[in-house]
Amino acid sequence: MFKFRSLLLKSKSKPKQCNTLAVIRKLTSSQPLNTFHSRNASSFSKPHASARADSRVPISRNFCTAPDRDTLEYDVVIVGAGPAGLSAAIRLKQLCQENDTDLSVCVLEKGAEVGAHIISGNVFEPRALNELLPQWKQEDAPITTPVTSDKFWYLTKNRAISLPSPFDNEGNYVISLSQLVRWMGEKAEELGVEIYPGFAASEILYDANDKVIGIGTNDMGISKDGSKKENFQRGVDIKGRITLLAEGCRGSLSEKIIKQYNLREKGGAEHQTYALGIKEVWEIDEEKHQPGAVIHTLGWPLDNKTYGGSFLYHMKDRQISLGLVVALNYQNPFMSPYEEFQKLKHHPAIKPFLEGGTVIQYGARTLNEGGFQSIPYPAFPGGAIIGCSSGFLNVPKIKGTHTAMKSGMLAAESAFGVFNKGLDMNAYWDALRNSWIWEELYKARNYRPAFKYGLVPGLALSGLEHYILKGRLPVTLKHGKPDHEATDAAKLHSPIHYPKADGVLSFDVPTSLHRSNTNHEHDQPPHLQLKDPKVPELTNLPVYAAPESRYCPARVYEYVADEKNQMKLQINAQNCLHCKACDIKDPKQNIKWTVPEGGGGPGYSVM
Repeated sequence: MFKFRSLLLKSKSKPKQCNTLAVIRKLTSSQPLNTFHSRNASSFSKPHASARADSRVPISRNFCTAPDRDTLEYDVVIVGAGPAGLSAAIRLKQLCQENDTDLSVCVLEKGAEVGAHIISGNVFEPRALNELLPQWKQEDAPITTPVTSDKFWYLTKNRAISLPSPFDNEGNYVISLSQLVRWMGEKAEELGVEIYPGFAASEILYDANDKVIGIGTNDMGISKDGSKKENFQRGVDIKGRITLLAEGCRGSLSEKIIKQYNLREKGGAEHQTYALGIKEVWEIDEEKHQPGAVIHTLGWPLDNKTYGGSFLYHMKDRQISLGLVVALNYQNPFMSPYEEFQKLKHHPAIKPFLEGGTVIQYGARTLNEGGFQSIPYPAFPGGAIIGCSSGFLNVPKIKGTHTAMKSGMLAAESAFGVFNKGLDMNAYWDALRNSWIWEELYKARNYRPAFKYGLVPGLALSGLEHYILKGRLPVTLKHGKPDHEATDAAKLHSPIHYPKADGVLSFDVPTSLHRSNTNHEHDQPPHLQLKDPKVPELTNLPVYAAPESRYCPARVYEYVADEKNQMKLQINAQNCLHCKACDIKDPKQNIKWTVPEGGGGPGYSVM
């Protein structure tokens, strides 16, 4: 069994001298798969089982370093061990085998283990996996529950009205995406990919010509006041001839790159639009469990001006995934997506599934909904943006894993061409536009923007597109305002009074947060930063009635009275689920999300 590695550096570096940088490669350890090894261990690597004698990847590397910062160098550096990043890594190594060559490939993952930050209400379409790993059924992939029924409901407060299902999920599977990426990580390691969980990429490295040459990880062991603690460890520069950013929705480095190189303008793309997905996994009674049953809903508890819906998927082992997705261009600042989700569970059509059951896990994450109109130019000098960092979600399908995986595969093929055919990463853009991703998203392009006119007009327009025109409407609809501009002033709405959690079906935030296994080192610099500390008290509170206290599904933001009885914003960064809603929805874009210490955040296992 293969183990994910720890990134270990010798601490006896001297300014301007060369240092030996060693990486553990223990192939027979008794530790569980994905365990985040101690960062302070010290050991040299063993040759990987797939390494050839003429491999370009040395067992340990010697490089000259900056005065107090070590450097590792690879051919390809991938940020993010999700579906896109791992698909890119696997495809690169496959191409190496097919062409009798080798490239060194490194994948960095900020979660404590691969899959720890992966959450998706996932009905999985295996199209990309069929191309990447055709023998997945014979290799114990955690994809075992085929869709057996597919229902679509319009919910009123007390009824569920059946509608024709537009999703066509025949041949798809109900899965846990966090479990799938763990399995993909094993496959990547078997091919020789080096995966380092627990290390957060916090900065982009450039050369003198403004070309990206890698990333830097953040320092660890820094206290809140900026002083170095006893366990201080300097970050690492990880350089790559090609850098692929696969950070997921609203990736912090990806957003920097998009702005720096004007990639939206270069690709003729609109702004991205987002939704917040909130999810629980329940274990329910055997007699209620229907493996493979899929239900999607529109309507209640959301109002007719708010786009969104819920899902209920029957997984294996008496488990169900239940979630609510709320578009972040909602107008009412008093609305709380978390509390709307708690209401959903009391609906007469949902409640019977949950009664007598137990919540196993809770989590939340934003997702891209801009689709075709919002795809930026994905290549930049020295690399490319892949997966949900670019935004390949097919909104009417409610699926983005297969497109994210395919984008990673196409980027890998383009990167391989850079090394072996003298091409550049602009070939990735051409490959995308000639792929089934482009065809699929083009046909789906008008579904999401149709709902800016409201629920009923949106259903009518999207139904026309889906059933009659089949994506051939002669115009491409545009999105409305960016999500943060869509929030109305509080004076235009009445406060919403949500029922108190009953502790059986609905729960308060602290209870749910405990089920996410979220953990951060408390004594570290806050990773949620205010660009202007005066904005919360001068604008957000008086004008918008403190919306950050409601759109956040983890109670990171709350207003408390100071010694003068004036309300001040308190940021509980240790609660952060890394959902990125604050980075998107803050009315003045005053909150900047940055990576905390590597290994911090949620600890998902079945999400």
